[in-house]
Amino acid sequence: MSTRTPDGDVPIRRIDRILAFMSLGLGVVSIVCFFVVILARPAGVTNFSEGIWPTMVVLPLIALPVAFLLMMAVLIMSFVRRARANRGR
Repeated sequence: MSTRTPDGDVPIRRIDRILAFMSLGLGVVSIVCFFVVILARPAGVTNFSEGIWPTMVVLPLIALPVAFLLMMAVLIMSFVRRARANRGR
C-alpha cells in the first residue's frame, strides 16, 4: 500500500522501478540487437545460423513484446494506485 507524501504525491514503489528498468533494459538490448543484425550483412556476415547470431536474431522478437507488456503493467499499476489515493482523499 502506498502512503502519501506531505506534498500530496503518491510515492513510486520498488516494484514499479524494477518493472520500469526491466522494460527499458529489454527494449534497449532488443533495439541494439536489431541494428546489429541489420548492419551485419553489409559487414560481411553470411551465415546467421552459427555462433551468437541465432540469439541476436530471435532476441528482438521475444524481448520487445515482453518489454511492452512490462511497461503496460507499470502503467496499470500506477493508474490503480492513483485512483485509490484519489478515492481516499
